[in-house]
Amino acid sequence: MSDTIMRARAEQAYQTELTQLAEADSGPRPAGWQLSAAAVKRFICGDVKLDIKRKYYGDDALVERAIVSIMGNNGLMMVGEPGTAKSMLSELLAAAISGTSELLIQGTAGTTEEQIKYSWNFAMLLANGPSLEALLQSPVYQAMEQGKLVRIEEITRCPQEIQDVLISLMSEKTLTIPELGIAIQAKPGFNIIATANLLDRGVNEMSSALKRRFNFETVPVLNDVALERELILSQVKARFSNAPEQPQLDEDLVQLLVQVFHDLRHNLGAQALDATLSTAEAVNIVHSCALHSLYWQQPMSAEQLVQQMHGTLIKDKADDVKKLAHYLDAVVRERKEWRAFFNAGKALWMK
Repeated sequence: MSDTIMRARAEQAYQTELTQLAEADSGPRPAGWQLSAAAVKRFICGDVKLDIKRKYYGDDALVERAIVSIMGNNGLMMVGEPGTAKSMLSELLAAAISGTSELLIQGTAGTTEEQIKYSWNFAMLLANGPSLEALLQSPVYQAMEQGKLVRIEEITRCPQEIQDVLISLMSEKTLTIPELGIAIQAKPGFNIIATANLLDRGVNEMSSALKRRFNFETVPVLNDVALERELILSQVKARFSNAPEQPQLDEDLVQLLVQVFHDLRHNLGAQALDATLSTAEAVNIVHSCALHSLYWQQPMSAEQLVQQMHGTLIKDKADDVKKLAHYLDAVVRERKEWRAFFNAGKALWMK
């Protein structure tokens, strides 16, 4: 992959694997799909025989249910705590099924109906009136026209009246353009994958009518320490895949971080932190430590780990500092092999 872009989409980063899977794929393919359902699962969950690496570390049965949901008339809604790889999973599904993950709408308080359906080039509209040339297609429009998946991130951040624009689109599989007197009917392969954070519950509650158009899957926090460690290492290595130099990752420090997150998630020795303790945050911490190690030419250290934990987790949450100090005193102090981590944390959190 070219090193002239900061982040490759899934279909770019894993183009070789997708091509390999397509060539070996003999299973039945749903209409409009690039791969069979079984091959989509192998792409996401890995296949040792085909040398396809695992990309989602979690419940394989959840992945299978998600794939089946997309085959049906309902869309797929993935909910969960922040940082549980909902967005990554939706991107992987879109890349494997549609061959592209770029049809994306980011839900915000400012999302409009036009962003869901279509808008106009107003200069052309004023000059020549409504026409297909003046029409600006939304990702939903393109997905319907091409028979692809469209992703809507953080749908509950959108106002409810904007969310409900989807109801008729999902029921009728038709997008009407009254200005032109035409309607776009969705081609096979079209569907919607939406994500929502549980922390946003109640911000803009989905209507019951819209909920009925989705099958819901809850993506859990990864609680398997060994799997989480493997995921963090693979994600950090992937971030350096195009770097001219590779850092030396200290796997013992990664194991320590994973255990700390596991302890804090289960309130071991501390009250629940306000900070998000997701695998995504752990990946960011290790990545920052690796950058520090690489560009300062120093081995990764417990002091770096504590500093990056502070910057990633604490932010402006002063109470979390007290909770971390209590965790150090009640739990970490007793773990003699963690002495360097205890000393670094004591200097920062137990002042």
